[in-house]
Amino acid sequence: MPIKSNRLTASAYEQNFSDIHPPFDSRESALVEANRCLFCYDAPCIKSCPTEINIPKFIKQISTDNVKGSAHTIFVSNIMGAGCSRVCPVEKLCEGSCVYNLMEETPISIARLQRYATEQALEKKWKLFERKPSTGKKVAIVGAGPAGLSCAHVLSREGIDVTIYEKESKGGGLMTYGIAAYKVTPAFCEEEVKYITSVGGIDIKYNQELGKHITLAELQKSYDAVYLGFGVGLARQLNIPGEELEGVVDAIRFIYEIRSGTYDKVPVGDKVVVIGMGMTAIDAATQAKRLGAKEVTLAYRRTQEEMPCTETELNIAKLDGCRIIWLAAPAMIKGENGQVTQLVCNLMQLGEPDASGRRSPIESGEQFILEADMVIKAAGQIPFEELVNNNQLQHAHGKIVSQKNGSTNIPGVFAGGDCVNGGKEVVDAVQAGKVGAAAILEYVAGL
Repeated sequence: MPIKSNRLTASAYEQNFSDIHPPFDSRESALVEANRCLFCYDAPCIKSCPTEINIPKFIKQISTDNVKGSAHTIFVSNIMGAGCSRVCPVEKLCEGSCVYNLMEETPISIARLQRYATEQALEKKWKLFERKPSTGKKVAIVGAGPAGLSCAHVLSREGIDVTIYEKESKGGGLMTYGIAAYKVTPAFCEEEVKYITSVGGIDIKYNQELGKHITLAELQKSYDAVYLGFGVGLARQLNIPGEELEGVVDAIRFIYEIRSGTYDKVPVGDKVVVIGMGMTAIDAATQAKRLGAKEVTLAYRRTQEEMPCTETELNIAKLDGCRIIWLAAPAMIKGENGQVTQLVCNLMQLGEPDASGRRSPIESGEQFILEADMVIKAAGQIPFEELVNNNQLQHAHGKIVSQKNGSTNIPGVFAGGDCVNGGKEVVDAVQAGKVGAAAILEYVAGL
């Protein structure tokens, strides 16, 4: 069988999955970088951060050796600031808006400075928040991902007793199970969850899935309010012939397996084709290469200008030796003896501009074949529509419809994160958790 595990030595796996964004190697290096900051008035970096971290302030605190104060400044706005410093697409957020870009100079390394402060807080277990006395109010949260953990931390600080119901055996959600291992390790995610819950008043019940082990009606009876932060997770199907063949896997499951076990246990093909060009597609492609695949090709039906991933992510794939094919739409997967052997693609071309000037891809009438023993589908994720429907939640194609404060059509039930927005960044989910917590505090105060 061409798809097999244990392709590399233990040292090769360790090297391939080591930290892709190493931290500052010394205090001096961090101070030098911090002192480059211009501490802008009305700083654009703050505006471009979904959680509105006061970036100039935390950098100033680092420059004056007040690392504990710096960590507090970050965590007040983003309790998952440590994880976000590793996984945020900063090139299109804070660092992308740094004024140094206008001078054609390298922007401040905001993410590395954020990591410098927050990782010390985690390692040294700095207690930066005191929980207020319990109010006697109880809130249930579904999902121990970024939205749920962020909501829980804000509520707990205000004296609310929080119980989180998580379907997996570990907390962290997407951070723990859905991001490339060379960006953030499962061990780090576990440490971050422990740090967040160390404020007290947060109880996480693992292996508890909504609709299977618990119901929304039960939670409504037992708690003063409920926050839904269960994300998305169902892989979008391609709906093409051959999808059922052995060797065709979805990227979510592929990454989940890498995150859940050891690298040598994850099977990978010799010739891997990844369909898609989002962050998940890049993570799947680069990790397939790092697991020992000889050839990895990314096929995307649109052009580079329209790709969902960032230029930085694309460059990671290129540096890993992944081949990119633009304007290639999957048409059929062929196989022999039940095992995938080829991916047939329609060659696309750009049509006439529409009213907005955008030129959508159309079929050119030509096809080409990619040899493959493994096809990874990364064409996006779809919401848990059946779950949402079964609980009479108002939704748009499975995405929960909520007000700006996170309130849903059911009184006392709030929602945020990917189950509402359909799948954005970790930092967006953290902000949604904060907004939901503020609304819940107001709601339970009126009970």
